[in-house]
Amino acid sequence: MQQLPECPKCSSEFTWQEGEQLNCPECGHEWSANPSAAAEDEGLVVRDANGNLLADGDAVTVVKDLKVKGSSSTLKIGTKVKSIRLVEGDHNIDCKIDGFGQMKLKSEFVKKN
Repeated sequence: MQQLPECPKCSSEFTWQEGEQLNCPECGHEWSANPSAAAEDEGLVVRDANGNLLADGDAVTVVKDLKVKGSSSTLKIGTKVKSIRLVEGDHNIDCKIDGFGQMKLKSEFVKKN
């Protein structure tokens, strides 16, 4: 017999499967049995310039020279950024870059390391 995972919301062990969906009888939560689809069900889905899924804490590299608003300096191609945080909005990556400080970046201008 196949062991089904616990409910991600309430940790109930009494989950059941219907087709590709897993269900929790205690809290009513439904989620996909497919792990790749489960990541997209979580809400905030951010992809890099190559289409790779990004997550909090990932390291990324800038793929294009970017002018820094309010500064005369430019963020050069190949700049490595560690420990990103994903946020809602147009600039969906919040990070701290050495030599520049706190910044917000668009995910279309970075690639996952």
